[in-house]
Amino acid sequence: MTTASTPKGERRRHALVEAAVELLAEGGFDAVRHRAVAERAGLPLASTTYYFQSLDELIGAAIEYHGRSELARGRAVLAAMTEPVRGRDHLVELVLDQLLGPVERDDAENVLLRYERLVATGRRPYLRPLMLELGAELRALLRETFALAAADIDDARLEQLIALVDGAVVNALIEVNPDPRAAARRMLRTALA
Repeated sequence: MTTASTPKGERRRHALVEAAVELLAEGGFDAVRHRAVAERAGLPLASTTYYFQSLDELIGAAIEYHGRSELARGRAVLAAMTEPVRGRDHLVELVLDQLLGPVERDDAENVLLRYERLVATGRRPYLRPLMLELGAELRALLRETFALAAADIDDARLEQLIALVDGAVVNALIEVNPDPRAAARRMLRTALA
């Protein structure tokens, strides 16, 4: 990878990554092309190949940036909590925030991007190590969330709950359900009863 060794270079590289994230959110992986990213970032086309050796590397940087931003937001939510988790409904919302994003951003497109990047790992093996790393960090956040609720959870039960939410969301997306969070909420509330 060509590194951006100046502040201007870092800003340009970051602008390209942010543009790629926006394109991913709007149109999935097929929307991320050198020309589209450069145009969205307001930079010359050549900058995409100057800062990234390949389109795959640019996509990987965008996925990492998006995933790490989500994890940072999740950590901030837990760090800002001044009171313990108040019951099952509060726990359900915190878990859904970690898995699907906050309510104010919880539209079908953002949820779809989260699941697209997971599924894309099957066809893009270069993403696998990153997705495993991000997944491990997400599971650590979820364990911390359950600990704040004084809810004892082992790894097997955590995986079951994640799979339950994933299944509910995927089914809602298939049905073009405008509120995949509601489907996941119903399933998770029942499972935690």
